[in-house]
Order: sequence, then structure tokens, then C-alpha cells
Amino acid sequence: MEAKEFQKWVAEYYKTRGWSDLDIFVRIGFLSEETGEVARAIRALEIGRDRPDEHPISLTESKRNLTEELGDVVGNVVVIANKYNIDLEEIFLEHKHKLTNRYQ
Repeated sequence: MEAKEFQKWVAEYYKTRGWSDLDIFVRIGFLSEETGEVARAIRALEIGRDRPDEHPISLTESKRNLTEELGDVVGNVVVIANKYNIDLEEIFLEHKHKLTNRYQ
């Protein structure tokens, strides 16, 4: 799926669910929460989970979980970009430009 297609899909899907109408500060809270879930998924992949209330999962399941959590982060970023009418392609290009100029 192309970035523009994904950005449009997120806008439409989140709108039908009423999720895009949430206050931007609520959305930032969701983004922070999802970022924490990415950290937890990476921890599980890198050093495992050693809690008696959690069962061990396979590497495949751990990677699937990380993929899912990264998707949640991207979804929240897209909602924020959409709120301010910023195209994902613009974000990608600006980020690339910033890094290539900074580290030449």
C-alpha cells in the first residue's frame, strides 16, 4: 500500500469510527501510549518477558506483536498529520532532507 493510499484510508476509517474527532491532546496521549507498547514489544523481543502472569510467546508472535504496535503508532501519526493537512510524503521527504543535511 502506498503512503497516500494509507493516509486516505486512515482518514476515512478513523472518521467512520469517530476517532478523528478526538481532541488533539487526547490523540497525543494515544500516541504516547502506543509508543510505550512498542517499547514493551521490543523488550520482549530483545530480552524476553519474565513475569509470572504472562506466558512465553514465539519469536514469530513477538514480531507480529511489534508489527501491530508499530502500526498503531503510524496510525496515530497519520491522524495527527491529517489534522494539520500534512502529506505523509512531505513528512518522509522533510525527514530525509533534514538527516542528509545534518550528517553530510
